[in-house]
Amino acid sequence: MATKNRENGMLEESKNKIKLPPLYKVMLLNDDFTPMDFVVMVLQNFFFMSQEKATQIMLKIHTEGVGICGIYPSDIATTKVQQVNEFSRQNQHPLMCVMEKN
Repeated sequence: MATKNRENGMLEESKNKIKLPPLYKVMLLNDDFTPMDFVVMVLQNFFFMSQEKATQIMLKIHTEGVGICGIYPSDIATTKVQQVNEFSRQNQHPLMCVMEKN
């Protein structure tokens, strides 16, 4: 945004900066019961990943215990966590989706 300088009448660039909202990592946690293909389906449907990317993240969750699905502002992260957890319960799986500040 440009503002007019009072001394010389020239336009100058404003130094006001917009502060971005804090971001949150949305993650899936490994468990011993949820089928791998269900995890891949969740990653594709809720996080819009390709089959290949979803499979990579699923294997990371399986081997390391947790995998990052995406990084979002608070309201979007909260919604995704709720949607995934509800979908998992509806399908009788213990898959847990959580979020933490990035």
